[in-house]
Amino acid sequence: MRSAFSQAAIGRTVRDQEFVTALNQRVRLSDYRGRPLIVSLVYTSCADVCPVTSSALADAVVIAEDALGADSFRVVTVGFDARHDTPDRMLAFARRNGLDSDTWQFLSGDGDAIDRLAEDLGFLFYAAPQGFDHMSQTTILDAEGRVFRHVYGAGFEPQQLVEPLKALVFGRQSTLTSWSGLVNQVRLVCTIYDPTSGKYRFDYSIFAMIGGGVLSLGAIAVILVRGAVRGWIRSRQLHRA
Repeated sequence: MRSAFSQAAIGRTVRDQEFVTALNQRVRLSDYRGRPLIVSLVYTSCADVCPVTSSALADAVVIAEDALGADSFRVVTVGFDARHDTPDRMLAFARRNGLDSDTWQFLSGDGDAIDRLAEDLGFLFYAAPQGFDHMSQTTILDAEGRVFRHVYGAGFEPQQLVEPLKALVFGRQSTLTSWSGLVNQVRLVCTIYDPTSGKYRFDYSIFAMIGGGVLSLGAIAVILVRGAVRGWIRSRQLHRA
């Protein structure tokens, strides 16, 4: 049931809501549009799942910034315990868990804003004796604020987050009618995850394959031309005899 509720949000445009950053600045979700946005919902008194999820997200963000560019996307963590997740507590949560990035903001909201955001994201949470029973879900919005992909689980692998981000940054926003679009398409295909280093790298082997293919086609063309010329010469010789 949770999975179906979550997946039903794919493609949905998230409604514009006002939140407050950990530095007490008012922002709206529409302020983040124009670039992909990663949204993580936590509650600050969570002792296990939320810190683990945030740590996995931090690892993935570092790798994504290195592979895609630090300015190519933004990240927000929203405290869904509206009564207690104040800006001060969101800031303390970030510091306690070593979450420090220029692309990352920690937001607080009132109960109505949190409920609407959770509904739009397909995120479920319930009050429980230990705090909250909730999904472990990280959501990627596209540049227009639509739900593009969910990543489930607390300790997810970085490429589970970076791959859909890469598709948004290099793929869906690019066209082949411009030089920058063509470059982005090449970067989309050639930027691959290297499990040995745990990072993304540019794979030049595709150019070697293309070069090899061109050389092979050239060799075949030479053989065909030579055969045609020899056939023409032979027919001329027979005609003269």
